[in-house]
Amino acid sequence: MGISNDINSNSINPTTFQDNMCTRKVGQNNRRALGIINQNMTVEGRYPCVVNKRALSEKQEIGEKKQADPVHRPITRRFAAQIASTKQSGVEETKKSNLGVSNSNEFGQFIFIDDDDNDDEPKSTEDQPVPMSPEQTEAMHGEPDQMEEVEMEDIYEELHLDIDSSDANNPLAVVDYIEDLYVHYRKIESGGCVSPNYMAKQCDINEKMRAILIDWLIEVHDKFDLLPETLFLTVNLIDRFLEKQTVVRKKLQLVGLVAMLLACKYEEVSVPVVGDLILISDKAYSRKEVLEMEKLMVNTLQFNMSVPTSYVFIKRFLKAAQADKKLELLAFFLVELSLVEYEMLKFPPSMLAAAAVYTAQCTVYCVKQWSKTCEWHTNYSEDQLLECSSLMVDFHKKAGSGKLTGVHRKYCSSKFSYTAKNAPASFLLENNPL
Repeated sequence: MGISNDINSNSINPTTFQDNMCTRKVGQNNRRALGIINQNMTVEGRYPCVVNKRALSEKQEIGEKKQADPVHRPITRRFAAQIASTKQSGVEETKKSNLGVSNSNEFGQFIFIDDDDNDDEPKSTEDQPVPMSPEQTEAMHGEPDQMEEVEMEDIYEELHLDIDSSDANNPLAVVDYIEDLYVHYRKIESGGCVSPNYMAKQCDINEKMRAILIDWLIEVHDKFDLLPETLFLTVNLIDRFLEKQTVVRKKLQLVGLVAMLLACKYEEVSVPVVGDLILISDKAYSRKEVLEMEKLMVNTLQFNMSVPTSYVFIKRFLKAAQADKKLELLAFFLVELSLVEYEMLKFPPSMLAAAAVYTAQCTVYCVKQWSKTCEWHTNYSEDQLLECSSLMVDFHKKAGSGKLTGVHRKYCSSKFSYTAKNAPASFLLENNPL
């Protein structure tokens, strides 16, 4: 091409080449030299490849200075990147050598508007750099969000520990369904509760007789070495039956024996035979009477044996409290003391279980202790448990000195690690006098 030949022939003096090209015409197209095209782009186009974020007054000032300068180097992407990446103290000298202009040329400042690394000059609020892409904006705003999420996760771990992670590989723990199960238990537990005043409907028995019966059944349960859930279901069946059926005094022990027989059939693998129950009652009842009472009880209760008792809840709450064997035995001791007392019927089974765990913790550690994990899984705060817990402490103090000492004797044996000999948490009574 003609232009390339001229460039090669005049490469020694760019100025002479520019003047010759301005006066030369090729055909009728009047082609202009590259230097003139670059000058026009400098004045009119304002270097369109450069991102300008200065105010309008600054752009006009820079444009005027550029028009006054006789020589301007055309900006390219490589050249812009080279200038933007400069971070050394000799930035100004490098720009002068590359641009070939004097200090009055503001071309370098025009490029460095987008340079976030130039911290030598103070920036006003109007000259703050604007992110060049949405990704940079998301990155700038993403870091606080990530930190905030980490902080919330830390707080969540402090408040609510995952107590089922250790049983993830245990199919019997049903980790996938355990939360739903206890939500269901909480919904239906009121269906297994009785009125705390149901004994007023009975003509021949009272709450003291009920206490004597249950205290005796706790000893029978221990002698037969039955499962703990059998005892809690036995007491529940007794109360639900007595709420609906009037019973004379001489039949009350029979009600207790039949309730234990039904609970064994529901919970136990090996069920005591009817003859053994008759022997325990000192042959006070015949086999026929036992079977007739069994029929009457299941019909009265409409065969509803699936009720959540305190045992169902206390096992879960002990796991939330990360209890050891000592704490577990003490919690069961306190909740069994509550089974004997008629006045504890006003509390739902879940509250009895939670209060037993809380009282056991206070007894073992001698301080009030109720973690956020326990509060989460029990749905009871410490303040909600204080009334029930204070009653349990009072029962603990009187367990060995009253007339009904069956639970105390049971938990004073080596089988239960002499749990009943623990000093009661009397400091819970100071703030909550009975």
